[in-house]
Amino acid sequence: MNLKHSLAAAAAMMLAGSIGFAQPQMSAGGPGWSAAMTKLFGDVKAFSAKADMRVLDSAEKESMSMAMTFALLDGMVRMEIDLAQMKSASMPPGAAASLKQMGMDRLTTIILPEKKSVCIIYPGLQAYLDMPLPEEEAAAAKKDFKISKTEMGKETIDGHACVKNKVIMTDDKGEKHEVLVWEAADLKSFPIQIRMTEKGTNVVIRYKDVQFSRPDARQFEAPAGYAKHTDMMQLMQVGMQKMANGAGKK
Repeated sequence: MNLKHSLAAAAAMMLAGSIGFAQPQMSAGGPGWSAAMTKLFGDVKAFSAKADMRVLDSAEKESMSMAMTFALLDGMVRMEIDLAQMKSASMPPGAAASLKQMGMDRLTTIILPEKKSVCIIYPGLQAYLDMPLPEEEAAAAKKDFKISKTEMGKETIDGHACVKNKVIMTDDKGEKHEVLVWEAADLKSFPIQIRMTEKGTNVVIRYKDVQFSRPDARQFEAPAGYAKHTDMMQLMQVGMQKMANGAGKK
């Protein structure tokens, strides 16, 4: 019993250090996503792509980087992440290995603005967390933003000739969101790179292998047979029990 308690405490500390990697961008249910950001895709209502996200401090020093797969379908968002592949200066030593032992290293976040819901799926646990989308994000998803663009120059990103624009999105209350967007001419002006700044932290997202075919709608649902949870601590206990059982067998 002591072994299980020790493993549980260690896992909880490591997981707590790991899941804070993408603040403040994690608050809406997924790293690098917000309802306002979805508006940047314009007339593109469906696509899938690989994405690299980097977090830079005010001195442009990288503090975190991670890869993900990203899909959009009529306002619904899906992001798949492997935390074991994430690079972060704040990641506690051994955290990636512990997350894998807990079955919580891989996760898929599904954001459903119409249902005001966020679903976080853990394939390693055959379980998912179902929780409400923050009210401000659910409301923002329905807003009509006034969008203005100012060309800042031309650059080439991964072989794609791009127009670099400063984009200002203004909601109906006059609140402004300013981002830099690199639109690829050969990809229907798709925003192949987006840079956002919040509280001195810069988040840069670059999309690759963009496919404009419509993703399967079933990708935006929780897998059949997976256990549903509504409390993160409860789900962590399942992961910690899995870790403890694995150590007990060894």
